[in-house]
Amino acid sequence: MILTLVALMMISSICIVSLAHPMSMGGILLLQTITITLTIGFFHSNFWYSYVLFLVMVSGMLVLFAYMTSVASNEKFTPSFKVTFMVVMIIIAFVFIFMMMDPYYSNMNNIFSDSINLHNSYSTSMTKYFNYPTISIMIMLIIYLLITLIAVVKITMIKMGPLRQTN
Repeated sequence: MILTLVALMMISSICIVSLAHPMSMGGILLLQTITITLTIGFFHSNFWYSYVLFLVMVSGMLVLFAYMTSVASNEKFTPSFKVTFMVVMIIIAFVFIFMMMDPYYSNMNNIFSDSINLHNSYSTSMTKYFNYPTISIMIMLIIYLLITLIAVVKITMIKMGPLRQTN
């Protein structure tokens, strides 16, 4: 399962290079976010961190969608034939990958990962983010997000915001 998610991440990374419309890039970014959150969820003992990451990315996609509808509200989005063909080929490839997987091996892999997850406790899963090597990066990210939040609030005035006015 992890190998399939990594393959999907690689293919979606290759697909995003050939796209030109921001909405299609947003769709690929959303697909990439879903695969990354699933991968993080499988590596940790719970899905809490991946859930928070997914919520942050979806809220960013909501901002992108609101900005695109305000800037180019009447522009039609037509997917290109090349991208549609590539998506169909990716789906067919994943169907073949799932058909070729050996069920005995995948069951043994699940049993092995369940036995590993029994040894991980929920109390120690959060401490690796706040131990010595990563605490400085975490504090730097918190300060960066706070400064960015303050800058965005100061830049966008209530009456002169970047979005169109509502009636």
